[in-house]
Amino acid sequence: MENNSRDGFKSNLGTILALAGSAVGLGNIWRFPYIVGENGGAAFILLYVIIIVLISIPTFMCELSIGRSARSNVSGAFKKLSPKTPWHHIGTLSIISSILIASFYTVIAGWTLAFIYKSIVSEFDGMSGDQVVNTFNSFINNPAEPLFWLGGFLVVTFIIVMLGVSKGIEKFNKILMPMLFLIMIIMVINSFSLDNYKAGFEFMFNPDFSKINLEVFINALGQAFFSMSLGVGTIITYGSYARKQDNLLKLSLATAGTDLFVALMAGMIIFPAVFSFGISAEAGSGLAFVTFPVIFQSMSGGYFFSILFFGLLFIAALTSLISIIEVLVSYFTEEFKLKRKIVTILTCVGIFITSSICSLSLVEDSSLKINGMSLFDLFDHTTASYLLPITGMLGVIYVGWFLKRDFVRKELSSNGIYSTWYFSAFMVLIKYIVPVIISLILFV
Repeated sequence: MENNSRDGFKSNLGTILALAGSAVGLGNIWRFPYIVGENGGAAFILLYVIIIVLISIPTFMCELSIGRSARSNVSGAFKKLSPKTPWHHIGTLSIISSILIASFYTVIAGWTLAFIYKSIVSEFDGMSGDQVVNTFNSFINNPAEPLFWLGGFLVVTFIIVMLGVSKGIEKFNKILMPMLFLIMIIMVINSFSLDNYKAGFEFMFNPDFSKINLEVFINALGQAFFSMSLGVGTIITYGSYARKQDNLLKLSLATAGTDLFVALMAGMIIFPAVFSFGISAEAGSGLAFVTFPVIFQSMSGGYFFSILFFGLLFIAALTSLISIIEVLVSYFTEEFKLKRKIVTILTCVGIFITSSICSLSLVEDSSLKINGMSLFDLFDHTTASYLLPITGMLGVIYVGWFLKRDFVRKELSSNGIYSTWYFSAFMVLIKYIVPVIISLILFV
């Protein structure tokens, strides 16, 4: 029986924008360009697009169907659909992934807030690319400053999550996601005015297939899962707030299309600047934060666009982090019968502690490293490359092999209308193709 007392999304547009807000975030604008830079450019992007179509979209639909049919949190959904079975441990893995991702994600989210301030005070005026890099490195090596900004970010996150699903998450995404798209289009147009923009586009769209190896496959798969919020519990949780009449295929295609569009736009903004200003394409997790300040100095009205862009980058980070925090809040509220306000406070305090540790692990000569890798990088690599694909694969196997076929068909058909070929293709993908491809990439 559906839990009618639960808050939920009130419109199809609100659902799409909330799902897009979860998917479109730092994974596209911060992570995608530097992962592309580290994995050879266009060949990686082509592989990434193939994985989105064959793996991410079917997995996304599976997670949506689990959430909407159960109307429950990420663990409770499996308990409700398959009681007294071990399947709810998929939810446990998702909770672990949520905590790890929130821990390092909040660090970068805090950076966006800091860079709004740095843009307002014109800190980067007159700096060369190398000077911007040095300024960024000095910032992350300051133990106290990043903690201040990530703390401020979590305060804003707390306020939005406290407002609830329809009045907070849905309303917030409806207003601010379109603004993000508009600014990115303006920034892409500006990229064509840069001196070496052709080299940037060639890096993105002229593939060198010799760059593809097993590690690139793993990174492409991890990026696809990270970017679309798969395996972390977000889509199951947001699916539980979706309306019964919403078409899951359309929701999935709209989210995947938006996610890919923004990721490519981010690359089209960053890589022309990388090649025009002599910044290394393999600059790592700080790539966006050392590239954009240089871009803004080269364009008319750069001061205004710098503030606006980092403000919208902040919004992108916020919409994604809200979805991750909501996974945890929904889980602890429903499973332990606790009040939402208390759970939200405790969750944000807990994430502040773990994200502070991640931030401190980036400081030069920090002892918070494992085999020379910072906890920040360890959490990022472990979740994106292993936890998310494994958790997502288990969810796909669950829907494909353990839920009744008629149950799945009914959930996907929404209002009773569905295409036979589309459903058959979906079942082949989730029963055979998706699990096999993920298994081959991760375990062979």
